[in-house]
Amino acid sequence: MHYGYIGLGNLGANCAACLLRAGFSVTVTDIDKSAAEPLLALGASWADDPAIVARQVDHIITCLPSPAISEHVLDAILPAAKVDAHWIEMSTVSRDDVHRLSAKAASHNIRMMELPVTGGVHLAAQGKITMLAGGDKDMFDLHLPALQAMGDQVFHMGPLGSASIIKVITNMLAFIHLKACGEALMLARRGGLDLGQAWHAIKASSGNSFVHETEGALVLNGSYDVAFNIDLALKDLGFAMDFGQEFEVPLDLAAATQQTYRAARAAYGGDAQSPMIVKLLEDLLQTDLRADGFPARLE
Repeated sequence: MHYGYIGLGNLGANCAACLLRAGFSVTVTDIDKSAAEPLLALGASWADDPAIVARQVDHIITCLPSPAISEHVLDAILPAAKVDAHWIEMSTVSRDDVHRLSAKAASHNIRMMELPVTGGVHLAAQGKITMLAGGDKDMFDLHLPALQAMGDQVFHMGPLGSASIIKVITNMLAFIHLKACGEALMLARRGGLDLGQAWHAIKASSGNSFVHETEGALVLNGSYDVAFNIDLALKDLGFAMDFGQEFEVPLDLAAATQQTYRAARAAYGGDAQSPMIVKLLEDLLQTDLRADGFPARLE
């Protein structure tokens, strides 16, 4: 199976590398060719634009920063793709976008599978990220070996649109957990506890979470560098609030967290790292949350 991979950001480059290490043929492209250099060293082929990728490969994977860019790339690949090629979209897009873009692809006899992921860039680098697929089951079965090369937990959530819902839910929970983690660490700090010891105690308790173990550690280091910015978090929280309205579910915690992220964007800018919502609390109380022995980046 020869895959094209379009979009070599923090996530895409790692997932493409996993495919290469598993023995798949991969042709890549990105607006920044330097992002492809580590992949070319692993045996990837380079193409100058998405249309060239589509002409050369069996199936196309995209991992892009916004629905608008996904559609722009789709418009480029559709006239060039092979008959009955599949488009695997790993970008986080809304359910409405999934249905609209899949219809556009179907008009060119291209079938779409949505494949958002969750777990963080550090797990993508290890091939251990969680993959959430939505689309026809026969497509899922065909591409399962590639999915298993990129992630260690792979879920077929149902028809197109299903994965968009669960991805938004998982991200919503992560952002809420981060806000709670910051408040908990600040209680420990202001209560006179050793923050490193408090972090380990929480990790070993019923109050633990994946976010505490990962992003909480980055807060204690002071880097906040999770390779995911505030603008992206606000995009995903917007999707969550839209689902809350559509499904008539009150999302009180999500709404409060969304306001915290808006305040963080006003204070630090949209490109600031997502865990910097905790820095808002540090700045407000003029109390830092630092402890020795915690990493600047997750590995």
